[in-house]
Parts: sequence; structure tokens; C-alpha cells
Amino acid sequence: MEERGRAKRDDLAALRIDRDAVPLRGGPAWGRWLVAAALVAGFVVASLLAYRMTLGRTAVVRVAIAERSAPGTSAPAAAVLTGSGYVVTGERYISLGVRVPSRIERYLVEEGQKVVAGQDLVQLDARQYQAALEQARANLVRARANVDLERRELARAKELFGRNVLSRSELDVRENRLRVAEAEVAQFEAAVTRAEVDLEDTVLRAPTDGVILEKFKEVGEIAVPGGFEGSGELIRMANLEDMRAELDVNESDLSRVRMGQPAEVKPDAYQDRSYAARVVKLYPQINRQKGTLKVEVGIEKPDEWLRPDMSVRITFLAEAAPVVAGEPEAALVLAPREALRSDGAGSYVWVVTSGALRRQAVEAAGDRGDRAVIAKGLAGGEAVVLGADVEDLRDGLRVEVAE
Repeated sequence: MEERGRAKRDDLAALRIDRDAVPLRGGPAWGRWLVAAALVAGFVVASLLAYRMTLGRTAVVRVAIAERSAPGTSAPAAAVLTGSGYVVTGERYISLGVRVPSRIERYLVEEGQKVVAGQDLVQLDARQYQAALEQARANLVRARANVDLERRELARAKELFGRNVLSRSELDVRENRLRVAEAEVAQFEAAVTRAEVDLEDTVLRAPTDGVILEKFKEVGEIAVPGGFEGSGELIRMANLEDMRAELDVNESDLSRVRMGQPAEVKPDAYQDRSYAARVVKLYPQINRQKGTLKVEVGIEKPDEWLRPDMSVRITFLAEAAPVVAGEPEAALVLAPREALRSDGAGSYVWVVTSGALRRQAVEAAGDRGDRAVIAKGLAGGEAVVLGADVEDLRDGLRVEVAE
């Protein structure tokens, strides 16, 4: 019995909870506050470090300078229509072929070479045409000798006819033989002229000033006139003094285009270059399938950067507003449209000042070509950020200007 009672006491002792060994769930109040404070402090420190790291980084941006037009000058023309087209020449391409068949002996020019009207371009084998000319000249000499002989014969025949020694019929025969001999002279004179032309055409010459675009055959090949489309061509050239840009304009936009209207041409290959132009040709017929009209603008000052068939962007402009004498005119500030941004607070631009960004609220007043007119907010000369190369732009962000 005593042992059984001792065993029960041992079991109860095993179930007893040691309050000193197990801490209370809540613990002391000052301990909980200490843990919370430590967590908050760590979060604040991490946030500050992340902010300092973000603030200290340098972003690369593209910039352009806002321009201020001089007072008293006419305002730039506004864009009314824009489209894509190609560079062409006023006389289109000049495809040169031969008039007489022969073997190509040598080319006298190369692609890209400038030529003047009348300059020799291609030399053909001229031996057969030289021989034909010499033969025609020999035939002409013989025919003229026959004419001289027939004239003397006719003179003697007339003398004999006057003495009643020669009959009238025989005199008529002598007169007819002279006329036939004179006709042979005219025939051989024409043959000589034709042979001279054939010989001259063995040299292909430039019909106008221009630039050689392409050569189609090699030295030693036989050049023939005509033939299938393009098979008779030897050289293609173009007159690059009269450069134009053409595009198709939708019927619904034709009211915005007129003869003599100013325009601006920008090559896709060189976005930093632009050329002043004017509408010089409106084709007379609408393309029924596409519902468009072909329009050509003449480029006023073409240069070596422009090449035939180059893709360009053509902007039709309204006439620049003239300055009225006696009326004050405020200078205009122009910035690239790419720099103008907007959000719920209105329009603004990012300005780079001392290597950092500054948000500048602006008020836009329309477009002038590819630039926006800034009525308020800019004074001119500011470096404004283009595009959206950096997504998280903000005030104070350190930036580096791309070249």
C-alpha cells in the first residue's frame, strides 16, 4: 500500500507545471516595446539606405535645347499634314541603251560618278560601222563619177540631135540615164549619212547632266537595241539637281494640300537632317483602288545625303504668319514635341540643371513642325529631356547627358 501511494505521488509530481521554468505568454510590457522598437528602427534604416542608394545613382538621358526665336521674325509654319514617301528625281531615271548592236568594248564611267551632257559613257566595237561608212563613201564617189560621164554624154547627144544625126528618142534615153545617175548620188549620200550616224552611235553619251546609278552589262557582252523590257539598257542615270519627294495623299486630306505650299522633308536614315521644300506637282488622276493622289514636293537645296528611292517623312506646312508692322511680337520658345509630357497636374518637361532633374510645368500653344510652342514655363536655352529612356524620373535625380 505504501509503495502504491508513493507511485501515485510520483505521477502527480510529473504532471506539475514549473512556473519558474516557463515564461509567461505576454512577458513584461517593456520587453514587447523593445522588440517592436528594434523592428521599426531596422525598417527605417533599410529604407534610408535604399533611398540614398537610389538618389545617388546616375541615369543617362537624351536632351535637346529649347530654342527662343528672335522677336520681330515670322513665326514658324504649323504642320497641317504628314506622310511617308520616297525621294525621286524630277526627270525620273534615264535608262540609256544602244541604237546599233555591237560588242561592249569598255565603260568610260563608274557608278556614282557625276557626268555632264554630251560626255562619253560607253564605247562599243565600231569596226563594222567604220567599214560600212567607208563602203558608202566609195559608192558615192562612183555614183558622182557616173553623173559626170552621163552629163558629157548628154551634151554630145544634144549636139548630134541639133545636126539631125541623133533621133529624139535616143536623146530622151541619154537624159533619163543622167537623172538615174543623179538619183544614185542622192541615194549614196543618204547611205553615207546613215553610216556616219551608226558610227557615232557606237559611243553612248549622256543626254543631260546627272549621276550614274547603275551599269547593267559587262565588257565583252553584246549590246542590242530594244528587246524585252530592260534588256536593252546599258546604263541608268539620274539628274540629282532636281530632287523631289513623292507620296500618296488620301482624298480626304486633299483640301490641306495645294500647289506652292511649303513643306519639310526628313530622311528616315538621317533624323537630324531636314530640307525645305514646296509642292510642285499634283497628279491629275486619283488612284481608284487606293483612294489617293500622288503629290510631289521639290526639295529646294538637295545635297549629297539625299539619294534616289530613299524613304522620307514629308510634312506639309501652313504659311508662316507674317509679322504686322507696328505690333509688338513676343519671342516664341520652341521645344521638341518628344520632350513634352503630361499627367493629371497638366503639361510639363524635365529640365536638366547642374546634373539633376527638375520638373518644370509648362503651357503648350500648338505645334510648329516637329516642335511644340511653349507659351509659359520656359525662357529658352534649357536642356529638356527627350523620350522616356528612364522610367522613374523625379525631382533631384542625378542624370548624365548622353552624347
